[in-house]
Amino acid sequence: MTNLEVSPQQEVCPPAPAGGASGPCLQLWPEREVPLGGVRAMNVKRTLPQRGLPTIGAWCFLDSFGPDRTAMSVLPHPHIGLQTVTWPLAGHIRHRDSVGSDVVVRPGELNIMTAGHGVSHSEFAVLPPDGGELPVQRGLQLWVALPDADRHREPSFEQHRELPRAAGQGFTATVMVGELAGVKSPAMMFSPIVGADVSCEGDAVLPLNPGFEHGILVLDGSLAVDGQDLPSGPLGYLGTGRSELRLQARPGTRFLLIGGEPFGEELLMWWNFVGRTHDEVEQAKADWEAQAGLPDAETAAARYGLVPGHGPEAGAEAGRIPAPPLPGVRLTPRKRSVG
Repeated sequence: MTNLEVSPQQEVCPPAPAGGASGPCLQLWPEREVPLGGVRAMNVKRTLPQRGLPTIGAWCFLDSFGPDRTAMSVLPHPHIGLQTVTWPLAGHIRHRDSVGSDVVVRPGELNIMTAGHGVSHSEFAVLPPDGGELPVQRGLQLWVALPDADRHREPSFEQHRELPRAAGQGFTATVMVGELAGVKSPAMMFSPIVGADVSCEGDAVLPLNPGFEHGILVLDGSLAVDGQDLPSGPLGYLGTGRSELRLQARPGTRFLLIGGEPFGEELLMWWNFVGRTHDEVEQAKADWEAQAGLPDAETAAARYGLVPGHGPEAGAEAGRIPAPPLPGVRLTPRKRSVG
């Protein structure tokens, strides 16, 4: 999935302070509706980045979409400096990329694409073979910022169809990335991190890494943390210093847990790029635009490579997503309000 905003703003994400936030807390950060436009004509609900909370660990982007019957149809587009983490909740998504991947990801399965220096990919809903009604589509799209030591690496892709499960008092969890309750995901990540899909009810206790900052997004049901209600919608920021999370949940409650070691590098995010400077992002855009109209052999050798299956013969799936115009100003860092 891509950021298809018609006029994306550059996000300057200052580094987290040394040691992260001052300790445990519960801050509610509202979701915002983002119209993506394009061929999908759909909206998503975005909870990261926020102006005062640009990252949680290395997590720097979180969109949720659906439930609805809008077919995802995202033409080839570029990324740099990040990992995309795709977690479907309902419906199937076909992923193709410039490193040669062509896979379908289903609920309970995980796609991770490491962009490194540059990659391109496409994502399309898998339509019923009999031409019937599209099944309900719902899912989460997250980005993880790559640290400076790894952000120029060669691109790669991995899919995990079976992920480990953790269990404890009042909860079960699929461990998407990182480690939770002594259970470790096989997904390759490049900074200390955790991401889990958690189901719980009643009084539950989740063990946490006290050196991480954490956030939770309720997907179904509702819960209370520290006596404060947390419904579906806003992102709950939990701060650092928690060795466990005690919560009270209604039956059928399900939430996303993300966390990680506070990210100590300043980021500059624009469109589908996670860089460090205005010039770097500007060059990334120019390199994508320079690939437009090249023969396949030249495209395959260019920075972002070739996503097969989107040539003139592809009909509705032909083409690519052009980069939107850059803002007409250079950016200066702004402060992080937590920590």
